[in-house]
Formats: sequence, structure tokens, C-alpha cells
Amino acid sequence: MTGPPLIGITTSEVRLAERAQPVHQGEPQRSELTLGLKYPQAIERAGGIPVVIPLLEPAAYEPLLDRLAGLCLSGGPDLDPETYGESSRHPELGPVEAEVDRFELGLLRAADARRMPILAICRGLQTLNVARGGALHQHVPDLHGAIEHRQGGACEAVTHPARIAPDSLVARTIGRTDAEVNSFHHQAISRIGRGLRPVGWAPDGLVEALEADDRDFVVAVQWHAECLFERPEQEALFEAFVAAALGRAGDHAPPLAPVR
Repeated sequence: MTGPPLIGITTSEVRLAERAQPVHQGEPQRSELTLGLKYPQAIERAGGIPVVIPLLEPAAYEPLLDRLAGLCLSGGPDLDPETYGESSRHPELGPVEAEVDRFELGLLRAADARRMPILAICRGLQTLNVARGGALHQHVPDLHGAIEHRQGGACEAVTHPARIAPDSLVARTIGRTDAEVNSFHHQAISRIGRGLRPVGWAPDGLVEALEADDRDFVVAVQWHAECLFERPEQEALFEAFVAAALGRAGDHAPPLAPVR
């Protein structure tokens, strides 16, 4: 494979027909998949070719991944607590999409087993953690931290710092051990998934970044890095991801056993 690498971006948010806004002279009102434009823009500006992925059946995962060099997991709604073994639901749990959870967890595990470079953002970090057997806090405000983790301002605005482990891939990539980040989540990591380690933390101790020690490039951040692409350290995160995908583009190594 030559040229810019193809990077798949999952589409995690479903707008049901009754919630879709009809537009004058536009398409009929129906269920829609939505993805913020900043995701593909960040991938393209970093040197990759973004490929937006709709919900697919499991039989399509491997043929799709045969054509991709990297996978970006986007933000989106809450994961169903059943995906990490909890039967009770917090009253503040947002809308969940069982088909989206099934799709993203299945596709992610298949990509992970292939050693494919992965960049996971916001919900993506939580999905990666759950895919590897971890669990989540269902509602961060219950932890009584001092940080507001769901900001009300624009996604380009930063609201709190994150401390980055000096020996981490994230720190080597962004060239620093701290970062100013935005924050749009009300769930967070509780139990760390297998093969992952936390490498970034908010001032109140919540995990802000994860990486996999058993893969070359599996990085997850709780902040929306795609909205902060104008910042050199966030740009570097996408450039390192695309570079890892480019380096793997011609590699057809057999997949590993999925990490569950």
C-alpha cells in the first residue's frame, strides 16, 4: 500500500428519526448517524485519508480492516453499563445505543487483535477500556471532585490541566508532561482494562489518558483532541497516529488473540 494511509473513524452517535431536525427542501426525517467534522479534518491535516464508518454487521469487520491502516474511535453517548457487567443504571445515565456498543466493541477488538494503530477519543477511551475488560464510573459528579468535567463552553476552549506520565508514549509524542484540555464527559474510568495503563490524570485524579503496553500505538485521551488541533501538542498526537498507521500500511501480520 502506498500513499496516505486510510484511517477509519467510527460514528458513535445515532439520532433517531423523531429527534432529527427536518430541513426545508431537505431529506425526509429519518434516523441518522452523526460525526463532528473536526475528526476527519484532523486526520486529513495530519496526513491521513479519513474513512467514516457506519454501523456494520460483524461479518464486515475483517474485510473492512483489511483496507484500513488505523482506527480512530470518536466521542458519543454513554456506554450501556451492561457492557462492563453492571446491571444497575445511574439515574443520570444518558441515552445508550446497544447496536452502537456492539459494533464499536466488536470492531475495536478485531482491530486491536491485528495490532492496528488506534487513537481513541472521549467515549472512545471508555470503549477501549471496556473492550479490554475495564469498567466505568457512571456519573463523575458523584465522586465529589473539584473539577467540572462537562464544560458548557465551545470545544475549542480548555478548562483544566492534565498531568502526563513522563515515561509514556503520550508524553514523548506531545513533547511535554502537561497539557491544557477541554472536557465533555460525565463518565470516567474506574477499573483499568487488561494491558492498559493510565498515563494522564486530571487534578482530581480522574484518568485522562490511557495507552497499551502490548501494542505499538494504542492511545486514548478523555479530552476532545480533534477540537484542539491548532495546539501543537494536540496536532502532534494526530501526526504520530497517522505516522504509525503509515508505517503499518504494508504490514499484513496475522492477528493476535483478542484482548477481552
